[in-house]
Amino acid sequence: MYCKGSEASPITIGLLAHVDAGKTTFAEQLLYHASGIKTRGRVDHQDAFLDSHEMERARGITIFADQAVMKYNEQSYQLIDTPGHVDFSAEMERALQVMDYAVVILSAVEGIEGHTETVWQLLQEYGIPTFIFINKIDRTGADVQRVLEALRQQFSPDMLYLAKGIDESMLPEEVITAVAERDEALMEAYLEDNIDPRQVLATLKQLVKERGIFPVMSGAALLDQGIADWMQKMQLLMESTYEVNASFGARVYKVRHEPQGTRLTFMKILAGKLRVREDLCYSTSEHEELNQKITSIRVYHGVKYTTCDEASAGQLVAVTGLTDAAIGLCIGNYSDRVESRLVSALKSKVVFDLGISSREVLRYFMILQAEDPTLHVTWEEKLEEIHVDVMGMIQLEVLQQVVLDRFHLKVTFSKPEILYKETIAETVIGCGHFEPLKHYAEVHLRLAPAKRGEGITYRSTCHVEQLSTGYQHLVGQHLLEKDHRGVLTGSPVTDLYITLLTGAAHQKHTHGGDFREAALRALRQGLEQANKILLEPYYQFKIKVDAELIGRVMSDIQLAHGEFDPPEMLGESMFIQGRAPVATFMHYAVELASFTKGKGAISMKLGGYQPCHNPEQVIGRIGYDRSADPEYTSSSMFCAKGAGYSVPWDEAPSYMHLEIQE
Repeated sequence: MYCKGSEASPITIGLLAHVDAGKTTFAEQLLYHASGIKTRGRVDHQDAFLDSHEMERARGITIFADQAVMKYNEQSYQLIDTPGHVDFSAEMERALQVMDYAVVILSAVEGIEGHTETVWQLLQEYGIPTFIFINKIDRTGADVQRVLEALRQQFSPDMLYLAKGIDESMLPEEVITAVAERDEALMEAYLEDNIDPRQVLATLKQLVKERGIFPVMSGAALLDQGIADWMQKMQLLMESTYEVNASFGARVYKVRHEPQGTRLTFMKILAGKLRVREDLCYSTSEHEELNQKITSIRVYHGVKYTTCDEASAGQLVAVTGLTDAAIGLCIGNYSDRVESRLVSALKSKVVFDLGISSREVLRYFMILQAEDPTLHVTWEEKLEEIHVDVMGMIQLEVLQQVVLDRFHLKVTFSKPEILYKETIAETVIGCGHFEPLKHYAEVHLRLAPAKRGEGITYRSTCHVEQLSTGYQHLVGQHLLEKDHRGVLTGSPVTDLYITLLTGAAHQKHTHGGDFREAALRALRQGLEQANKILLEPYYQFKIKVDAELIGRVMSDIQLAHGEFDPPEMLGESMFIQGRAPVATFMHYAVELASFTKGKGAISMKLGGYQPCHNPEQVIGRIGYDRSADPEYTSSSMFCAKGAGYSVPWDEAPSYMHLEIQE
């Protein structure tokens, strides 16, 4: 097992696919060929090496992104097998943060499916060099050329099918041509019939790394067809470029807890080295600076691990000693934090025995949130309820089993509800003042609508003579540190440009918390004034049915308040794609299977948020009382004759101490 040595840094390869494309079987073959495992397991036999959790083996799907190490021709590799089910997309996305290369696996029968498109989009956003393996070519209906053409049309025209062997002395003509077309110097040499295969191979390797070419290969993983060829090409076209002698830097990509409670922080070392007993300084999600000692370093291979005294750039390691390093955090010579691009569309209440302490249950779920931040665990103080955000019903079933297995606690979940969001349609100025006795802060904000999916962006145009830089940063910190409730339904506010226009502090009476109060009141006061929009999540869908059923499908989409592009004919089938609200379309797959007698096909993925199709009904059903929310108020607090008094939001502007800008 790779721990430390003089050889090149290991290369991290991530395996991604739509569920049932054969990804885990592909991983078994790679590990077997590289002597990472002695015998090949199978998903249907419940003995796959990287599906080590009982739930994974029972369900036949990958739920957790696990890793293994292997060596092929003296080069070390780290393999990450990611979930293919859409409910566990967030687990897959977290693994993307540390991949050097990705391998997308498709079935030669089904081709590009819904989750495959999500994977491809994320790989584009993260800029990860990508290989394609078209699997299951032995099955009835397999058509490599059809899948290859779909890849070129839907993903990229730069797909290069490597049907033949390649090496430094011999390259197929189609490979030379494809590379020369993308490199001016090689094209000149090609036209002069003076091509050097080694130069072509070096350029191809660079093009792959820059996502200028996507190598495509095919085979049947279950039958061990095409695996040896894939590994030979993997060695030729992948490279490691980590700086071992640079200053230390690492990124946290996973958190786990051992049965006895020990916290394992998984990180990819991006530069330099890490040693046991070394102190690491990092910032928590609450912006607290911690300095903690590394007590052990582990290199995992499935569920087993080897301990090391030192690890180097390029390695995936798990360390103990860090208590609050969050997923996405960069440590050392890196300062950025990676935020998830995938969001949940559903939320559910945790139901448990009333005889159990709700605070204890909350503690368990906060442990789970450290491992999966997209759970977004919330505690409703007034109702004493715990809520979690989820991707779907399968995730809830798994979560229920995880809580039982790990904490010996039986819980259930309420029927999932749609996770709504709120935004505004126009620019407004919000002002907030907080001045009870011996406290003082005033904040003026401009709130402007942003594009869908942009979230909240903060900036300041306030002059330092008006408000110090430290206080300006404090305002931004409080506005960005968590989701804030809107005034329509209490749902999270999103898609806003927030600009700090001006603010005021008192030399003697201002405390840090005063600006939190003033900033949140200014935000809320602005929301009260604005033309507000309730947003709901939408699915992007693709549906295939027999031609005679397309009318029924179009009618169903319209009844679900969806919209669609003109249908397209392919053979005897019709394809239609569009978008529809999750609330009205989440169960359509079952209905489609029923009236097509299982012959219809549908793929769906979350396509962001759009204005709600029935806002009045949703607002009435939720019944949020904005004036009774203990965490948020739009009123401002002023002081007169030694006593504080509250001023409602619509009267507050005339009481402000600073002039309100337009």
